[in-house]
Amino acid sequence: MSDAAISANITWADHADAVAVAAHLAAAIERQGARLLAVPGGSTPVAIFDKLSTMDLPWSELSLILTDDRIVAKDHEASNFGKLTKAFADSDAKLIDLTEGMTPPRADLVWVGMGADGHIASLFPTMKAPVQGDEASPLVVRTVPDPLPPEAPFERLSLNMAALIDTNAIIIVVRGADKKTILEQAIKEEHDLPIAKLIKAASCPITIFWSES
Repeated sequence: MSDAAISANITWADHADAVAVAAHLAAAIERQGARLLAVPGGSTPVAIFDKLSTMDLPWSELSLILTDDRIVAKDHEASNFGKLTKAFADSDAKLIDLTEGMTPPRADLVWVGMGADGHIASLFPTMKAPVQGDEASPLVVRTVPDPLPPEAPFERLSLNMAALIDTNAIIIVVRGADKKTILEQAIKEEHDLPIAKLIKAASCPITIFWSES
């Protein structure tokens, strides 16, 4: 895909706070009939989850699946599934747990964050993971960041790149000037970090929600 084609595929949102992201997700559900959302883990999504969970949406028809999770007990403080369960406890949404090697249903919308190293979901620039890309590759893989981050020293489960881009729409939610630089470089194909691979491979519209903090 050329730089021009990549740029044409991308929209930078005017507002990127939790209310704006939640409103975008709700509009996608109402306008496009999105019924399965793939959502990220970590701390950034929690405020957005809190806003989204209060909205009047067809929750009984909605399913949520994580893009990735740490391989820990569900009641562990590092469990993304635990955070998701807590955030949507009062809704009728179906929550789909990741298991290694599973074939998850196709998401209508995929929401990813991005680390300072350009990683998305739990696909890291340097990691131990099965070979991906052929038809036999599982869509949910076990990954081990290399080196393991001291703040979260756990093996992970992650949707692979094929699963992340097989969707109708992608949103990227990031904070900080350094991450904006990485994103801009990814769009220009100035590096091949995971975020750049996602942007280059995706054929669906991508909306970027970036803010300074």
